[in-house]
Amino acid sequence: MTSSRIAFNAFDMTCIMHQSPGLWTHPEDRSTDYKKLGYWTDLARLLERGKFDGLFIADVLGVYDTYQHSPAASIRRAMQIPVHDPLMQVSAMAAVTEKLGFGITVSATYEQPYALARRFSSLDHLTEGRIAWNIVTSYLDGAARNLGHSQQVSHDERYVLADEVVDICYKLWEGSWDEDAVVEDRANKIYADPDKVRGIAHKGKYFSVPGVHLSEPSPQRTPVIWQAGTSPAGRAFAARHAEAVFTVAPTSRILRKYVDDIRAIAADNGRDPRSVKIFTEITIVTAESDEAAQAKYEDYLTYTDYEGALAFYAGITGIDLSQLDPDQPLQYVDTDSARFALEIFSRADPDRVWTPHEVAKFVGIGAMGPVLVGGPATVADELERWVEEADIDGFNLAYAITPGTFEDFITFIVPELQARGRYWHDYDASTTVRERLYGVGHTRVRDDHPAARYRR
Repeated sequence: MTSSRIAFNAFDMTCIMHQSPGLWTHPEDRSTDYKKLGYWTDLARLLERGKFDGLFIADVLGVYDTYQHSPAASIRRAMQIPVHDPLMQVSAMAAVTEKLGFGITVSATYEQPYALARRFSSLDHLTEGRIAWNIVTSYLDGAARNLGHSQQVSHDERYVLADEVVDICYKLWEGSWDEDAVVEDRANKIYADPDKVRGIAHKGKYFSVPGVHLSEPSPQRTPVIWQAGTSPAGRAFAARHAEAVFTVAPTSRILRKYVDDIRAIAADNGRDPRSVKIFTEITIVTAESDEAAQAKYEDYLTYTDYEGALAFYAGITGIDLSQLDPDQPLQYVDTDSARFALEIFSRADPDRVWTPHEVAKFVGIGAMGPVLVGGPATVADELERWVEEADIDGFNLAYAITPGTFEDFITFIVPELQARGRYWHDYDASTTVRERLYGVGHTRVRDDHPAARYRR
């Protein structure tokens, strides 16, 4: 990735309503087709035609059931339920594309790392190196209860657990099979040399994994590591492990503080701070002119869903705003839920008074991220400003409607960015997700990444 090019991933989820509560009812929205494979293969073709870097797929294990102490509102409003496993459609999407990458969200809190490592190796093989893992630690109590726990593991301890999970995966991916273990000797009927395949002999606080990795080395061995935590523990985890960080902030000024902190912690961990690529969420409503874009935005607003927005907010923060006066300013509450959302709404922007009405309005389109409304030049100006002021590498583009938001971006914004030298006209020679971050030929983890210490 050159210094002038801005990277873009589409941001989606295997559900009906991802980031804009109520917009699934818009007549041009296709998100109710999420359960059809054709929806995903059509989307993959569209994104590759638009030269997107990748598709970033969110996930959640559980139901947003904090609002009115019930999952009813989330179910009624299709607020990230029903939701499918995010890995299932990726092979089919890879089969109809050649360059598009895939970042897949999987929680480290509820996985057996031995089996998880095989799943990612399998996808890395089948996509020829176009896979990334977005590591999350989950934040819903319902997920813990439904996955065999009496209560959720505490926030910071979830990152201790995640550290061990990824360490096991690194050992399996990087250290179990030598580079020349696979010989494919047909004459002697020997596929792999057992002397070059070894168990990892891991014994830790949470897991014991003695054996060998079930998959031979994939193109990247370790998939590109994404991470999206913004709490102190999350930032420390990201600085140690993440090659790409996904965050969200209401302003570029607030985002810059986070970016500087992440890069500083990465340097303290012996990593090149510029090797940590940082993306922020953004939603774009655009058309041929500022006036047409504003009209489109006003139309979208008529489909937003107040109850769905508050159900979403309650789920990610642990705060039920239905019990508050709609115009009452929010106070910071230290919960074990997603602290990043609380920080955004209660601390991060001191110039804005957040009330339940303001939260619902903000969440109504684009959920946690800012929304850019305007014609090509207006939006491109703002995108460039965010990149320069926040020192970020790119954006994860959320949608108001799908695939319309992505189609509009390709039609109106891509040509404008191309004219400014900020968006490529075609993919380069890179074939893997990691090459997309670090340049052609950089398929394996960098030497300063913690996975590299297990190389053989």
